[in-house]
Amino acid sequence: MEILQYDFMVRALLAIVAMSLFAPLLGVFLILRRQSLMSDTLSHVSLAGVAFGLLLGISPTITTLIVVVLAAILLEYLRTVYSDFLEVATAILMSLGLSVALIVTSKSGGANSVNIDQYLFGSIVTISNTQVILLFVMAAVILVLFLLFIRPMYVLTFDEDVAFVDGLPVRLMSVAFNVVTGIAIALMIPVAGALLVSAIMVMPASIALRLARSFKTVMLISVVLGFIGMVSGLLISYYASTPASASITIVFVFMFILMFVYKRLTIKNK
Repeated sequence: MEILQYDFMVRALLAIVAMSLFAPLLGVFLILRRQSLMSDTLSHVSLAGVAFGLLLGISPTITTLIVVVLAAILLEYLRTVYSDFLEVATAILMSLGLSVALIVTSKSGGANSVNIDQYLFGSIVTISNTQVILLFVMAAVILVLFLLFIRPMYVLTFDEDVAFVDGLPVRLMSVAFNVVTGIAIALMIPVAGALLVSAIMVMPASIALRLARSFKTVMLISVVLGFIGMVSGLLISYYASTPASASITIVFVFMFILMFVYKRLTIKNK
């Protein structure tokens, strides 16, 4: 309980609660839609938004949101054009985002390079009250959207043709999902870092998909695992003096290994 004596740890725990409410949910849809790489792509592209914000002297959050939303819309376009080679399109967009970030950073001075490093690796213990509030607002928005549109998203995720026949606005829903995912990633970048934010979204969901049998159970388990993994990683980071985002990622990998061993033993016993 001693960690609750420090304001920065309280903010970190609150940020974890907020992220665990929406990041794994988005991760489930990303995996089922075979768009796991989208989280990586958008997180890398977000660095270009950060670089532009630092260069122009305005809030990096604003420029990151703009860049990520545009990239999310472009990704949906590429998904329709290159449906059989989407991984190539995402790789190109990821490389473009990193290249732009490096060029802009090189033109803006060494001090901004340090700031870019902070966004690259994240720092959950240096987040502000405003960032925590934004994460909870994002969590509330995604949960409301989830409750309102879970059935249409379920149909869209598993069969776009059926969704189209049912009269659902397939293209609009796909773009909206990409945009919401992009905004969520942009808000998570200062906390988790561009390199590791996809792990927080995808790892709990991938474990839950192997453990649960129903769609709603997968959602519930992914949220629980996301919360447990992030809290455990934060505690390890505090007592071992290691980077929080890296510690959280290692915990998720360890949880994935445990799940794999459990499934193998279960199969053998049968």
